[in-house]
Amino acid sequence: MAGHRGRRPGQRLFVALDPPVAVREALLAWTRQQRGQAPAMRAVPAEQLHVTLAFLGARTATEIDPIADAVAEAVATVSDGRPLPRLRLGGPLWLPPRRPRVLAAEVHDDGAGELLALQAAVAAGLRDAIGWEEERRFLPHLTLARMRSDAAPDRRSLPATPAAEFEPEAVVVYRSHLEPTGARYEAIERLALR
Repeated sequence: MAGHRGRRPGQRLFVALDPPVAVREALLAWTRQQRGQAPAMRAVPAEQLHVTLAFLGARTATEIDPIADAVAEAVATVSDGRPLPRLRLGGPLWLPPRRPRVLAAEVHDDGAGELLALQAAVAAGLRDAIGWEEERRFLPHLTLARMRSDAAPDRRSLPATPAAEFEPEAVVVYRSHLEPTGARYEAIERLALR
């Protein structure tokens, strides 16, 4: 696998699952309807909605291939004869709870813990490959919108997010490009779960 992913210092990387297009579009429409709860919120574009398995932050060019290889090995181990994670959208939540800056949708694993097993395998592989350690407890969610740091959302109850279930088809290693208009994500490795 080495050698084909590009070489730029200080690349911001993360590992994620992508929901299907129909789920993304339904979530974007729902998010836009919630503008009254937080007028200063900016919806995440539908094509950027994902469930983060591991946020790696800035990484050197020499770490990219070991990261992709570790994720590939984790995916191969977890998907070998096991069912795919069956994910279901849960309710809306504000993150972090004390001073929210993000509107998100919870994601639940409707199977026998396949999502947690996948995330744990990815985390273990990254720990072995590059010494990465997760700083926070894994909380499966889709970030739907972000708010300015000085904005305070109306935290009264939000309506339920769209009902949806899906099986992710791949684990993706993304590179995040920070631009004046917001982040743009580039898939640098896509690993099929089947």
